[in-house]
Amino acid sequence: MSALSLQVESTLTDRYQTTVPTSVRKTLRLNKRDRIQYIIQPDNNVLMVKAEQHDSDPVVEKYLSFLANDISNNPHHLKSISSELVERIQSLVSDVEIDLDAPLSDEDD
Repeated sequence: MSALSLQVESTLTDRYQTTVPTSVRKTLRLNKRDRIQYIIQPDNNVLMVKAEQHDSDPVVEKYLSFLANDISNNPHHLKSISSELVERIQSLVSDVEIDLDAPLSDEDD
């Protein structure tokens, strides 16, 4: 059985916005206010998927919005971290083993 693919186009506005074509909205079952996620692959192909809906923390959302605005308004403040700091961080966590699939204990909640 061969997989069918759908190829459609949309145009970017002067503000870099676009309308998601009806066929894509129907295929991904997108509704108004749904979030979408773009996955940029190494070959520069982009996948667009419906993002998982998470219950958001309003404090975290406001903080992330503050950070995004600050980065947008002050890009000159951004600096890359030094290789020394990367090495230091790696040395601090090198012996730490984490199972991301393990359930949290009651004290971790």
